[in-house]
Amino acid sequence: MRLRKVPRAERQKRRDELLELVGLPGFGDRQAVQLSGGQQQRVAIARALAYEPKVLLLDEPFGALDVKIRHQLRRSLRAIHDRLKITTVLVTHDQEEAFELADRVGLMDRGRLVEVGRAEDLYARPRSLFAATFLGSGTVLTGRVHGGNARFEGLDVGLTLPVPQEEGSPAYLLLRPEDVTVSSTEPSQGQPSLGTGSVVDQRFAGALRRVRIQLARRAEVHPGSTPTPGPDSAAQVEALLPSQQPLPKSDLWVSLQRWHFLDPPPASLLVADDGRGPAGRLEIARHLARALDARITLLGVAVDARHSERLGWSLRRRQRVAGLEEAELRVRYGNAANQILREQDELLSQMIVFPARTRPAWLDRFLGDGGPRPSRTMITVLESARVPVLMAAGTAPRPPLRAVLVKSPEQKATDAQRFLARLARPLAMQVTDLETDLDTQEPFDSPGTDLIVVPLARRGPQGSLRIRPRIARLLASGDRSVLLVPSQESDSRR
Repeated sequence: MRLRKVPRAERQKRRDELLELVGLPGFGDRQAVQLSGGQQQRVAIARALAYEPKVLLLDEPFGALDVKIRHQLRRSLRAIHDRLKITTVLVTHDQEEAFELADRVGLMDRGRLVEVGRAEDLYARPRSLFAATFLGSGTVLTGRVHGGNARFEGLDVGLTLPVPQEEGSPAYLLLRPEDVTVSSTEPSQGQPSLGTGSVVDQRFAGALRRVRIQLARRAEVHPGSTPTPGPDSAAQVEALLPSQQPLPKSDLWVSLQRWHFLDPPPASLLVADDGRGPAGRLEIARHLARALDARITLLGVAVDARHSERLGWSLRRRQRVAGLEEAELRVRYGNAANQILREQDELLSQMIVFPARTRPAWLDRFLGDGGPRPSRTMITVLESARVPVLMAAGTAPRPPLRAVLVKSPEQKATDAQRFLARLARPLAMQVTDLETDLDTQEPFDSPGTDLIVVPLARRGPQGSLRIRPRIARLLASGDRSVLLVPSQESDSRR
């Protein structure tokens, strides 16, 4: 206030008013070192209010304080806000802090504002997967749309979607702990049930108890769920129960009181590029993104942190060459397959694109007597992927495209046909079917074809995808683009 030429008497009056406001009357003559951490934070707020701003910005103001002082300051800040009627923007990582103080909460992810709304709405009815898994805990089941209902593989529950969605599209069901009912008897007719389960963990939380239950049936659970699904794909849900409610360890019936479907995720395309090979092969990603109305994320995975910067420079140059300047660039390091699958799970990308190399130098399992072998990264991603994977090879084709759908005589290829139908019109794609034996090493004879499309079936329910020998040879040759589409049908052969 002195810098703003405020008279001395007015400054002193304003000082005393502000100290009274933040609960520190009579502290005006003390030195900063004579104040506790909580008192110093209150003085900082008083300083910010000294010249009566129209907007107050607070950047994690309570981060370095203990729980008790933090709670006291939150109450003081809310009281000051209500009294002065100043618009206040608070930046915090503490969900409890945001819930207690804010009239409206905005969620940011990687610099983007994802959702804005009341805390109650964002918690109970989030639109995005990020909001569902970032705020509070809960299990997110992943299923498919069939006949207007959401079906979840391994579970008998079928729930009607609030808004009609495209047949075969993914469905994401959020189950908060307080929405899950647990009992020792079978639920009444008409109440959605997840079947039986057993208690694997429980934590005392005062009047309530958090119970983790492993279901008897396997189901696909998103990795961002709480609790995180185990490696055996056994679904686990968390329930919030009264502490006094007795529970047997096993043979518990798990049913749903409430549930919430997340909005369909925005279309996105994940391009996994290692910075080598002709960059022009990435151009096909631009055509596919336009056909799917999707944004592109370009992902590079370095061996370790020391090589990340060099890889980033290479990928930025390849972005310009391939015309992908608008794509978001992400550089990670570590195991390439794990990083690719993790990014796909986080972004909910509808497709993964790999640029093939002209001269493969792949190090993977033995897939034939000599000859090239698909890379370990590609095979791992293909076996685990839940979305179509494209290996872009040769010169990137421009629409119109000629595609061949290759399948064995016993395959239905329904999912592959449905996905191709989405691409056919915007890419002016002509699709022909080819039934052939996929368990041989013979090359495909399809001259003039821009794209070979292959449906991949699972090794049993919830199993990995099966890469037939002929497909492995095609991937290893790297001489033409191949689109592999996961199918929900299971392959009985091992």
